[in-house]
Amino acid sequence: MKIDTKCIEGGYTPKNGEPRLIPIIQSTTFKYDTSEDMGKLFDLDASGYFYTRLQNPTNDYVAAKICELEGGSAAILTSSGQAANFFAIFNIANAGDHVVASAAIYGGTFNLINVTLRKMGIDVTLVNPDDDEETIEKAFKPNTKCVFGETIANPSLKVFDIEKFAKLAHKHGVPLIMDNTFATPINCRPFEFGCDIVTHSTTKYMDGHDATVGGVVVDSGKFDWMAHKDKFPGLCTPDESYHGITYVEKFGQAGAFITKCTAQLQRDFGCTPSPMNAYLLNLGLESLALRVKRHCENGLAVAEFLASHPSVAWVDYPGLKGDKYYDLAQKYMPNGTCGVVSFGVKGGRKAAEEFMKHLNLAIIATHVADAHSCVLHPASSTHRQLSDEELVACGVSPEGIRFSCGIENKDDIIADLANALSFVK
Repeated sequence: MKIDTKCIEGGYTPKNGEPRLIPIIQSTTFKYDTSEDMGKLFDLDASGYFYTRLQNPTNDYVAAKICELEGGSAAILTSSGQAANFFAIFNIANAGDHVVASAAIYGGTFNLINVTLRKMGIDVTLVNPDDDEETIEKAFKPNTKCVFGETIANPSLKVFDIEKFAKLAHKHGVPLIMDNTFATPINCRPFEFGCDIVTHSTTKYMDGHDATVGGVVVDSGKFDWMAHKDKFPGLCTPDESYHGITYVEKFGQAGAFITKCTAQLQRDFGCTPSPMNAYLLNLGLESLALRVKRHCENGLAVAEFLASHPSVAWVDYPGLKGDKYYDLAQKYMPNGTCGVVSFGVKGGRKAAEEFMKHLNLAIIATHVADAHSCVLHPASSTHRQLSDEELVACGVSPEGIRFSCGIENKDDIIADLANALSFVK
């Protein structure tokens, strides 16, 4: 099936007389006839459900659909994108280990990796994704367990060179983990370029309607854990917390990573979405291919408009000809990038604040990748405690605006921008 068909048909195939739509199994608990039947589940000798904190049929149907969209072997839903990124890394990197990560990533993920993981004893080296291979390779250590990056960085919109980082990761015997939230599998399928594990904040384009917070981890099933078994004892040696199971031996290369995520991390951290949230996410997925096309059309139209406006100092949009990342975007995302555009208003912070006051269609919100157009001026919101000098030092422009194009008519979005810019002096 083509990917837009998979958005509708993937993950769940109803049998004769069964509901067309994925059913909501709103139950914490599942009944069994004997203790022996349930015991097989706890031993991972049988498939099934015993407690929704670990697994739920509704969640699994939706995870299976996203797995098909990405071309993976297995997937697990989580309660947020942050939980998905944490699971993907912590499933293979523990205290005493090391991670190489792109410095151009979402602020919340940056804090997770650079602050929280360090508190847990995991060392981190942050790299500039634009550096050459020789420079980046210096970041690797004998105890490096993975490389992490974002397909399109939020909010800098830097495009990640997947093949470059996959080559380096595999040279050092570790997987490449990528957050594919902004591009979505509609525009980029990182597994096709050598990535090993993909995550998403499903809160963004996949849901697309401000309805649910969620995340997902998808395994390609292609990384050979046993070829590097000394690096990954959690997958390649017996797990004494689960009856001595060796995940790769029991579930194979295609199933080991996600099974360990479920049996250990979901069991212990409980970052599980409610079945109702998974159901709502599935409704968003059914229109994902249609919406992403519209988001990209609007994003490009807005970027072109802003690039020619006299009150705009600069525009960052990887789908715009002349953008620093245009060629890389064409390589990995020839059909479109995303609907998020970053730009600067001439006149600095005060001019940007004035611009924000006069938007009518776009809503001011700490959100992106939504059916509604939404906008954020970091200097007067998320970073308002910083001076202009401090903003520049941490990579945030005082005049910078992050604009997420929704699926409204592009002429209405542009008219809203034009009106707000007319007040900038």
